[in-house]
Amino acid sequence: MATYSKKGDKPKTKVEKEHNIEAGSTTAEVFNTLDQTASKTEAFVEKNQKYIFIIIGVVAAVVLGYLGYKEFIAKPKQVTAMNDMFQAQKYFNDAVNGTAKDSLYTLALKGGEGKFGMLDIIKEYSGTPTANLASYYAGTAYLRLKDYKNAIEHLSNFESDDEILAPLAKGNIGDAFAQLNQPEDALDYYEQAAKLRNNDYTTPMYLYKAGALALDLGKADKALTYFNRIKDEFPNSSEAATIEVFIGKAQVLANK
Repeated sequence: MATYSKKGDKPKTKVEKEHNIEAGSTTAEVFNTLDQTASKTEAFVEKNQKYIFIIIGVVAAVVLGYLGYKEFIAKPKQVTAMNDMFQAQKYFNDAVNGTAKDSLYTLALKGGEGKFGMLDIIKEYSGTPTANLASYYAGTAYLRLKDYKNAIEHLSNFESDDEILAPLAKGNIGDAFAQLNQPEDALDYYEQAAKLRNNDYTTPMYLYKAGALALDLGKADKALTYFNRIKDEFPNSSEAATIEVFIGKAQVLANK
């Protein structure tokens, strides 16, 4: 039959008494330690409260400063930058879609009618998303004007996660290197552009450019890989229309 001790029962043996004494002693030590730690903490806080408040104040100021900068400086600056870039963007679009391209690209870069050009936007609004986008426009405008070194410089400064613009920037750098007669560099950027995103527009375009350049460089196996990807993965692309011809050429050269 099971037994249990009622609350308040006194220990009946010497061992039980010693156990209770030890337990009480340990508990007392724990509480004493906690009291001492709490007292030390209070003493530390009291002694250093001036510095603690300073640290808290600095952290709060940094957080509030960042939030204030973002809300009251960065956002309005971005809006102003977009407004100031409107005319330059219009010049660029007109150059892409119309005639007198060179003069329009120059206006897009340097401005006109008292309005900022892309180069002004980059300088005046450095660090904003608008200045970043202006680097893309400036680099592409320089590419169209055959100023390939400036094209590479500005396009290299452009950063984006955009599905189309990100690979186009890499591919445009490749075009600039190709025009500078640096085919190995051009091939590298075409390959980067093809890998950067997987879509039906930029991917087959840069696979095709990479394949054609690889073929010219005597890298038939690499070219064949790129051409086959276009055939298998992008059969509806414009590049696929004549890809069999290039596949045949690459196969012949690869087997030599």
